[in-house]
Amino acid sequence: MHVQVLQHVPFEGVGSMADWFQVRGATVHYTRFFEADARLPDPASCDLIVAMGGPMSVNDEAELPWLIEEKTFLRQAIEQGIAVLGVCLGAQLIASALGARVQPNPVAEIGWFPVWRAESVGESCFVFPDRIELLHWHGETFALPEGARLLASSEACRHQAFQLGRRVIGLQCHPEMTPAIIADLLDACADELRPGPWVQTPAQLAGEPRSYLPGNVLMARVLDYLLAGR
Repeated sequence: MHVQVLQHVPFEGVGSMADWFQVRGATVHYTRFFEADARLPDPASCDLIVAMGGPMSVNDEAELPWLIEEKTFLRQAIEQGIAVLGVCLGAQLIASALGARVQPNPVAEIGWFPVWRAESVGESCFVFPDRIELLHWHGETFALPEGARLLASSEACRHQAFQLGRRVIGLQCHPEMTPAIIADLLDACADELRPGPWVQTPAQLAGEPRSYLPGNVLMARVLDYLLAGR
């Protein structure tokens, strides 16, 4: 299994997904857009593409022209039927690549908050738990791409997860989080923790080790779903 990870900043890696990849003997390659020699492969060579998070906006194409190339790559992969997973910025990139709007959310959502399964989920879609507490760290939100189904919502952000067809899932939330990644985020992005109704303190964000497990289990289920029948 060839997994291609699209990484936008050094401090937002695959987190708990690393264990899933290792157990299944996946070969994991990275396109690190923060490095000068970043290269994208032929989408057809990939079994799974994972687009990770980052503090930039998908609308920053003038300042970050590689966003244009990345969106083209994601669109081509989706058109070719490759399994694609987007997390936070990654989900917004999928939406933008497919022509959906990405804009500021009414409020920043940074912290551990519950997510609920959408009522309109079809029988053929991935099924979220009725309620699960997950880590959030974002200030923007995506409109649903044409033909996509809403999978989950939170009180602060309605579009928490979507599915397109059988092979594409976008997650605004962060089920993959680990204590190490949270520590790196707190170090790199502390300036984003401006007081607000949906912004927690560093101590609350760090959480407890058991806080991460439900999300990590959910992330493994998402990966199993995307690669089912492979």
